[in-house]
Amino acid sequence: MDILFAQIQADLRSNDAIRQSGALLQALQQSAAGRDISVIAKSACEEIVASPASAVCKKLAFDLIRSTRLTADLWEIVCTGVRTDLDFPDPDVTAAAVSILAAIPSYRLGKLIVDCNKEISNCFDSHSDNLRHSITETLGCILARDDLVTLCENNVNLLDRVSNWWTRIGQNMLDRSDAVSKIAFESVGRLFQEFNSKRISRLAGDKLIDSENSLAIRSNWVSWMIDFVWKSRNALMARSLILPIESFRVTVFPLVYAVKAVASGSVEVIRQLSKSSGNSSSNTDMMNLGNAEKLVGVSDVVTHLVPFLSSLDPALIFEVGINMLYLADVPGGKPEWASQSIIAILTLWDRQEFSSARESIVRAVVTNLHLLDLHMQISLFKRLLLMVRNLRAESDRMHALACICRTALCVDLFAKESVRRGQKPLAGTDIASLFEEVRIKDDLNSVTSKSLFREELVASLVESCFQLSLPLPEQKNSGTESRVIGALAYGTGYGALNWTEPALEVVEVCRPCVKWDCEGRSYAIDCYLKLLVRLCHIYDTRGGVKRVKDGASQDQILNETRLQNLQRELVKDLHEMNTPRICARLIWAVAEHIDLEGLDPLLADDPDDPLNIIVANIHKVLFSVDSSATTSNRLQDVQAVLLCAQRLGSRHPRAGQLLTKDLEDFKNNGLADSVNKHQCRLLLQRIKYATSHPESRWAGVSESRGDYPFSHHKLTVQFYEASAAQDRKLEGLVHKAIQELWRPDPSELTLLLTKGVDSTSIKVPPSVYTLTGSSDPCYVEAYHLTDSTDGRITLHLKVLNLTELELNRVDIRVGLSGALYFMNGSPQAVRQLRNLVSQDPVLCSVTGGVSHFERCALWVQVLHYPFYGSAAGEYGDGDYAEEDTQIMRQKRSLKPELGDPVVLRCQPYVIPLTDLLLPHKISPVEYFRLWPSLPAILEYSGAYTYEGSGFRATAAQQYGASPFLSGLKSLSSKPFHRVCSHVLRTVAGFQLCFAAKTWFGGFLGMMIFGASEVSRNVDLGDETTTMMCKFVVRGSDASIIKEIGSDIQGWLDDITDGGVEYMPEDEVKLAAVERLRISMERIALLKAAQPPPKHSKPDEEEEEEEEEEEETDEIQNKSKEKKENGEEDGKQKGPSTLSKLTAEEAEHRALQAAVLQEWHMLCKERVTKVH
Repeated sequence: MDILFAQIQADLRSNDAIRQSGALLQALQQSAAGRDISVIAKSACEEIVASPASAVCKKLAFDLIRSTRLTADLWEIVCTGVRTDLDFPDPDVTAAAVSILAAIPSYRLGKLIVDCNKEISNCFDSHSDNLRHSITETLGCILARDDLVTLCENNVNLLDRVSNWWTRIGQNMLDRSDAVSKIAFESVGRLFQEFNSKRISRLAGDKLIDSENSLAIRSNWVSWMIDFVWKSRNALMARSLILPIESFRVTVFPLVYAVKAVASGSVEVIRQLSKSSGNSSSNTDMMNLGNAEKLVGVSDVVTHLVPFLSSLDPALIFEVGINMLYLADVPGGKPEWASQSIIAILTLWDRQEFSSARESIVRAVVTNLHLLDLHMQISLFKRLLLMVRNLRAESDRMHALACICRTALCVDLFAKESVRRGQKPLAGTDIASLFEEVRIKDDLNSVTSKSLFREELVASLVESCFQLSLPLPEQKNSGTESRVIGALAYGTGYGALNWTEPALEVVEVCRPCVKWDCEGRSYAIDCYLKLLVRLCHIYDTRGGVKRVKDGASQDQILNETRLQNLQRELVKDLHEMNTPRICARLIWAVAEHIDLEGLDPLLADDPDDPLNIIVANIHKVLFSVDSSATTSNRLQDVQAVLLCAQRLGSRHPRAGQLLTKDLEDFKNNGLADSVNKHQCRLLLQRIKYATSHPESRWAGVSESRGDYPFSHHKLTVQFYEASAAQDRKLEGLVHKAIQELWRPDPSELTLLLTKGVDSTSIKVPPSVYTLTGSSDPCYVEAYHLTDSTDGRITLHLKVLNLTELELNRVDIRVGLSGALYFMNGSPQAVRQLRNLVSQDPVLCSVTGGVSHFERCALWVQVLHYPFYGSAAGEYGDGDYAEEDTQIMRQKRSLKPELGDPVVLRCQPYVIPLTDLLLPHKISPVEYFRLWPSLPAILEYSGAYTYEGSGFRATAAQQYGASPFLSGLKSLSSKPFHRVCSHVLRTVAGFQLCFAAKTWFGGFLGMMIFGASEVSRNVDLGDETTTMMCKFVVRGSDASIIKEIGSDIQGWLDDITDGGVEYMPEDEVKLAAVERLRISMERIALLKAAQPPPKHSKPDEEEEEEEEEEEETDEIQNKSKEKKENGEEDGKQKGPSTLSKLTAEEAEHRALQAAVLQEWHMLCKERVTKVH
């Protein structure tokens, strides 16, 4: 291999173009085979890029450069060669040099463009088609990127030049050469896309945070380009028609985007964002455009595009179809535009030619369904359901289902409201007809179908109904979404309960789901029953069907009758249940709301009587022997059934008689535990009282709540069971799809547009750290910005020359440790700074990616060359012996005129672990359900001091900020979500719960338990007190906890900004023993002084937790109080002689107590609101 490389290098050094090109092709072959060709790249830079050579050799050399990594010195050589070549008489050589501009690192690009701007501008005027093509393509890639916009922001001259280049690229769309015209269209399309999505900037590797000026700069370019395309649209359409048919596709998007922006008025907002005062005459022209002119413009573009829908190229049909759909929702757009393109796109599906884009086809159709007229929507519906069912990717399937379910509700509501307003009814608009497709129906009615699709469908339909029951989101800007919201608002008439009509149909369509056997999964059935209970509560089915004389409308009577019939059907289904866990839930859903008074007393002995069936099933659940964890949750089922029995028995005398016998049997049966027996005794007394005093049945039992207190979440033991995991996964997917569709998070651009242009989004500036020592010749400070969406961290450095001399050259080397990596795979980044004037700051930045959750650091090294340019002696080997081989190799390869470098090693820049976390919003109940099941756990103690005087030092404050939390106040600025709606506080302590997710999806829960300890040295009435904190951290992945546990003090510094000090367990135990000894000595002294009152001896564990108070009775009061408060909050404890609980059990009980407390508070709040 060395011989081959030597031969290639020899060929490169020859001046023969054929030998050089052959050698370069061989090198590219070796590179493609995965071999390291950095040696050859160095020769190529010096012998071909920096020297005169043929255009072919230059092109091949640049390809070679792109396929390998170059050092900063070699990039300097490349930049020098490019500058020379831009003036070269042969346009092909210049075109090759232009093409490499896109590959030059962003830190070097700005200076090169500023130096060569004149030569670059001249390329646009060249007679060579090849050169014009090359400059249009390269600048189209570079000028849209974030890093170049940031350079323009800091350099006004560069901004003017770049703006002129955009003008030239726009004019090149009408160029005489087809290739140049095509690439200009593509570049303009890229500018528009980048304005919305930032895709290219991410590929460039520098994701810099947008400031308002850079947004204004880009808006200025976009608004100018939109004006240009709008004014010359006829010429551009004519030019695109004479392009070769394979190039036509790229011309569609720029035309459509610009025309849509003008027609929908968004160009006005873009113009406001650009804050430009120029082009005022063109602005007024655009402002004065009438609606008719805008609509004619849109119509012209549609007429221009329609013929291509019948093309033979699938990609072209898809592109044209998508863009016509984009135009169809402008004000005044026609449904035919949407229907033509949707038919064309669906034809692709039928032809099976575009199978790689099946997801894209479905997404395009379902997101634009609302643009079609009702007939078309109905005719497409059944077909779409089958298409969605065949999609492979879950997220795409969920998104499509969410769209379909929303459209179904829209169609149903819209058609009903139209009929109410006197229009002719349209067949097939009700939900039952929409979901009547044979295969879907079979799926819903089959008991043991293996497909998950039916569960997804039921869950999406039900969740969509719940979204409809909430107030509709307000839409400020017109567009796709506002049409849907408009249709829903028209259908519901903004009436509070109009959503219940489609919901009732959903409940009827999905009724077979209660009979499914889903292999233990219950999420879809739970969703269904929750909606059923909500509807029964709203319509108050328990009171029977209302009559006209009670003020009920015809619609209401009809709906209530349907709901009553549905309940009776569901009662009959109780015999056919296939999932044991659902049986008790269905009993709860029906028994609570069924109209017992309306039952026929003559059928009391009929086994098919609803009440007899319910009682028989209550008996079945109570005496069920199959209590395995997977099939049923017996504890919960029995509780639910007993509650149903109490309410049924106290509502109806016959139910009371039937249930009394069952409850007596159950009370005396071995299956009932002691709690159940007590409960049965109480229930029997209540039922007896209710039957003997029919006139004074108390309201507390008989009112229905509309609650459905069940969930598919299972207990800790069952967490790893497959069905529960599938349920949780399905819930996550459905919720995400529904949320994104009904209430999407607005993008940054949308926020700016809706908030108004004048409002400045003030970002908190990051804190800056100094990395160098006080006597170093260069001062370096740094701060970092993180971007969790791309998993990147950018380190921004400011370098200041503190000497009085001008430093000709300074190299900044940045190495990585931990999970960081550079985008190009190199082990370190080098930034070469030239000519640093004394006291003049120079900025540079480095961007790296983060691969996983781990503590990371960036190691900065500054090399400056005091003898740069003068003759230098040989390098000393001894000075750098400890450095790694790569740096040694680089040192040896440095040219002698650099002189000896002075190396400054800076402090490492450590990235806090908290920067790799995101707050995870979660309800307290879900959090406490999830907490015990997190497998990895870490416990440690910390301490901090806080100041308080008198009573404030020990008691939790009723209002205002408690002095307790002073050491943890910085937690509020960290990326944690505080779970509890209120802090759980005892008299001398607290409990806090936090939830977060890592960038990579792992879950992290943290609980902090605090116990205050008053110090003994009280001086002048002021008390400085110590707060002992027990931190319990649990994670979904052992690696997360391992990383936190590897440096606990570092983690504490990250989350509390250095406020809490880590206390090793040995110290905690020693301190506890010491406190106990002092307490015992005091008690002994006091006992000697006076006879103690009779009381039980406090056990060791309580003594450990006590604070050192002056008198014994205070200690005893405290211990009693703590005993009452159930001090299982997970505070640090020694081994106890009395308690048999393990640490995990004690913690689990504390959590259950916390959940009950939270639930109790919520119930109290709800009761006060109701009354």
